[in-house]
Order: sequence, then C-alpha cells, then structure tokens
Amino acid sequence: MKIAWTIPLLALSLTAFTGCASDDGEDPGPTDPEAVTIAEARAQEADSEATVEGTVTVAPGIFTSSIGDQGFAIQDDTGGIYVSAPAQLDVELGDKVRIHGSLKQVAQLTTLVADAASLEVLEGTAAITPEDVTTGRIGEDTEGTLVRVSGALTKAIEDDTPYGHKIYIDDGSGEVQIFVHIVDGAPIVSLDGLDMGDEIEVTGLSAQYEATYEVAPRLATDLTVAAAP
Repeated sequence: MKIAWTIPLLALSLTAFTGCASDDGEDPGPTDPEAVTIAEARAQEADSEATVEGTVTVAPGIFTSSIGDQGFAIQDDTGGIYVSAPAQLDVELGDKVRIHGSLKQVAQLTTLVADAASLEVLEGTAAITPEDVTTGRIGEDTEGTLVRVSGALTKAIEDDTPYGHKIYIDDGSGEVQIFVHIVDGAPIVSLDGLDMGDEIEVTGLSAQYEATYEVAPRLATDLTVAAAP
C-alpha cells in the first residue's frame, strides 16, 4: 500500500442538512444526517456522501508512510472502512465514533474522506475481534475489516521504503502480501530474523493498493513467529 495522496477537508453545504421551517416560522437549523451501516456506505457510488458509526480498529496516522494522511479505520457488524483525514483527529483504538464523509476509490481502496467537523466520539469503547481468514481469501469481501492470517513466509522481505516493507505468506490457499508501514522511522512490526519458510501470524487491516489485496499490521504485536518444533 503506497498512495501518498492528500485530500482537502470535505466541504459540506449546510443547506444539505437544513430542515424545514417550524410552524412558528423559525428555521430549526441543521439536522444530523441518518447513519447507515458501513456495508451500505461501501455499496454507494463514488463521490456520494454517507454518515457511519463504528469502532476504531486502526489508530490515526498509523498508515501515513504509504497513504500520506492521518486516517484511521472503523468497523461495525456489517463491515469496515478506511477513513481519510488530513490532520490527526482525537480518536483512539476501540473508540466508538460517528462520522460523515464522501466515498472515494483511492488506488482502488474504498475510502470515506472525512468531514472532520462531523466527528462524534460516542459513549463506551469496544474491541473488535479479528476474523481468522485464509491467505487466499483476502480480497474485496474482507477489505476494510480487521483480519488475522497465518502461513509460511514465501519470499525474501522487499524493502519499499519510504513507504514500508512487503512480506508474503501462504497457508496453502494462496499467497497474500503483508504491507508493513513505517512508524517513527521503523517498521510497525519487527522484521528482524525472519527467514523463508518461517510460520508467522499477522493481524491487520485487510486493504488494497491498485490490483493487490494485502494485510496491513497496525500494532507492534500484530506479527508473531511460531516457535520452532
């Protein structure tokens, strides 16, 4: 995943959300748009707008080295989506949020370009459990969600700096690319000592860069190596 793009803050017309005048002739002012599920938002046409609610699965700015923004990812019971923001918003992993934005295809990754002013952090926190997925199943159906894959390392590590590093694993169902972003000058997960044939487990965001589907770790603990027998 290397996009290195910048999208300006989404400009929203207040008139789009202005209700009808009340019986006494006073304008009740803007009303909040109704939220849809993330799956419904993902199914909308590009450049349409949507309001969604979900739990933060990727903290802001973790993917900056390749995407070039301060975005994050959210997920609900129906799916997940990457939320692009030009500046870091005040949300943390596990926060429940509501946000409005415009749907875009960015290097074929379905993205909600956020209206930062619409961000609302809701009450409570939650942890999203990653779905265990075979390496060959990573694709459009899993894009935007938190997944966990495991398999043998099939190729030497590819240095794609300044964007990140690429590794490839296969559990026998098909090879998948793992894209390791650079955070604070170092890979988000340690790649030291990895050798061809090592059995590794990776948790991360199911993502896409152009024609390549991939898994992107977002915590230092998201990659583990199986102990030798």
